Amino acid sequence: MCLFGGQLRRLIMAKILIVDDDPDTVEFLTLRLSEESHLVESAATGSEAMNLLTVAGYDVVILDWDLSDMPGTDVLNWYKSRATGRVLMLTGKASYDDREQGLDAGADDYLVKPFSMKELAARVRALLRRPVFAIEHLRAGEYTLDSKTLTASRDGEEIRLTPREFALIEFFVRHPGQIFSTEAIVSRVWPSDTEATSEALRSTIKRLRQKLGDKVIEYVAGAGYQLGKR
Repeated sequence: MCLFGGQLRRLIMAKILIVDDDPDTVEFLTLRLSEESHLVESAATGSEAMNLLTVAGYDVVILDWDLSDMPGTDVLNWYKSRATGRVLMLTGKASYDDREQGLDAGADDYLVKPFSMKELAARVRALLRRPVFAIEHLRAGEYTLDSKTLTASRDGEEIRLTPREFALIEFFVRHPGQIFSTEAIVSRVWPSDTEATSEALRSTIKRLRQKLGDKVIEYVAGAGYQLGKR
């Protein structure tokens, strides 16, 4: 997800996880996908990817077939049993049987190395256009969130949210019942190249409470923040 204008524009596009143990590949893909206004995170191992996928939502996962600790297909099978996010497999295996295996395991697309960045970016855009790709309407208490218009509505009344406010409330809605520290929230909602602070988080929460009610995001003493229970 991303925002309007400058650095914040990244919040209105996709959140992408790159899972690859080659640091050069990760660096290259992160740079190029960031230029396309995506928020990009990475994991070097399958276990690290699983940890991230457990606590954070991603729109697209770019997953290498051969990881240092486990086959990429193991991560794919695990992820697809728990979520609906799109997975683009990267591999040096070019045979039809290998491609069939990856797609049968649940991959949404398959790209053979070496590939052009232009093609990969096009594949990502194609995945994002699929109608079942994202949940457009989420619930936050009495409000319905619409990711297309960045609004919260109740009884026919629409409240417009800033892209940052929407990104934050969407994060909590996708993780109901979970408590997150300030650092964990900032690292998942704010782009990594911004100077986000705890004060920035508090200010955003304050604005959301003014718009959606005091209890929309609750503070748990000594632990962090969670989605309001009402």
